[in-house]
Amino acid sequence: MRRRDFITRLGGAATWVSLPLAARAQQATMPLVAVVNSGTEAANARNIVALRQGLKEAGFVEDQTIAMRLYWADEKRDQLPALLARAITDKPAIIVSNSLAAHDAKAATATIPIVFTSGSDPVRDGLVTSLNRPGGNITGIVFINGALSSKRLELIRQLAPKVTTIAALVNPHTPETDSEIRDVEAAAQTMGQALVVLNVASTGDIEAAFSTLGARGVGALICGAGPFMFNNREQIVALAARHRIAAMYSAREAVTGGGLACYDASISDAFHQAGLYAGRVLKGEKPADLPVMQSTKFEFVINLKTAKTLGLEIPPTLLAVADEVIE
Repeated sequence: MRRRDFITRLGGAATWVSLPLAARAQQATMPLVAVVNSGTEAANARNIVALRQGLKEAGFVEDQTIAMRLYWADEKRDQLPALLARAITDKPAIIVSNSLAAHDAKAATATIPIVFTSGSDPVRDGLVTSLNRPGGNITGIVFINGALSSKRLELIRQLAPKVTTIAALVNPHTPETDSEIRDVEAAAQTMGQALVVLNVASTGDIEAAFSTLGARGVGALICGAGPFMFNNREQIVALAARHRIAAMYSAREAVTGGGLACYDASISDAFHQAGLYAGRVLKGEKPADLPVMQSTKFEFVINLKTAKTLGLEIPPTLLAVADEVIE
């Protein structure tokens, strides 16, 4: 393994080791914000910027009033318990996590405050006892991205009206997937739309799924929600372009990266709100007293360049309601 790769995988811990002694001593006197995420640093760059901005607005600036360390599982979910153990050893004042890491964080500590971001239902998933009264040491921000799958299906049908069969690409065995599949299957039945559901749990699965799409005559797809789909969006966008498949995504970043369109609850806005909440906890409020907040910012983005490449003519009605049109 190259030295640079090794340092990247260590994340914030490597930064801590490399700091001069005086800087390390200064950071040791600051509250530590441990950011633990099941995904990759590259895929979450915009989210971390939003988190830092939220903390700043709450009065906490990295390397001035707080220290921050980032712990990335790089899509290896089985490494999350060890990652949390390492983070807890560093004695953070608070843990900020995404939904998958939040479950391991809750299991790992009952005393360190936890603020999560989640695209699922945290009550159903067992993270909190209720939205208004989370209980224990945990609260967070939800953006319920998986619940938007029926709307994505409706939109992709309008974007690619000549397509007869549509696929749903989902990551199985995650809190949001079961409800997401139920919603999109029910919507497809109501619309009379032929739908193929494909499960993907690795990059190899994604490659194989696109081969299956071609064999089954699928001309469009909706990309499911969740950390795995978000972190592997570049591969999915590239394969959709190669196979000339119109795709509707659950993250804006996929469209700015060349995808056709997305309808999503803003994940970066949820991270911004998590930064604000983390600031309130650092000031002394208890997570149990902070209701789980729902992010209400939604985005419908269309990439016209990609539409032209696919030979699609976007209806003026959709262009009129889009929050952003990329030309």
